[in-house]
Amino acid sequence: MDIIFISELRIETLIGVYEWERRAPQTIQLDVEVGLPGRHGLRSNQLRDTIDYAGIVTRIEQLFRDEHFPLLENAADAVAGAIQEEFGAPWVKVAIAKLAPLRNVKRLGVVIERGSRQ
Repeated sequence: MDIIFISELRIETLIGVYEWERRAPQTIQLDVEVGLPGRHGLRSNQLRDTIDYAGIVTRIEQLFRDEHFPLLENAADAVAGAIQEEFGAPWVKVAIAKLAPLRNVKRLGVVIERGSRQ
């Protein structure tokens, strides 16, 4: 399977279950890997035959503007679902982390995979 990736996408967003997290934006970082469908742009050199990574970045940014996620797990699942449903990806891996969320912690987060890696 061929994979495109988006590394260290940083977004300011409201995320979390605590009251202060609902009021104070935090920086999150996403690393996304997207499996390409069997027939993709490698063969045709056409963007329409692959997955547009710029479109994925725009969609992820929109998700975090439009929604408040209580948990990183919810956010990662929403990102993966949007990529699979809207871009036709057969497999997605999403790592999402809060940056410096606790004293002595550089990052903490979750990694999920959805779909079938062929």
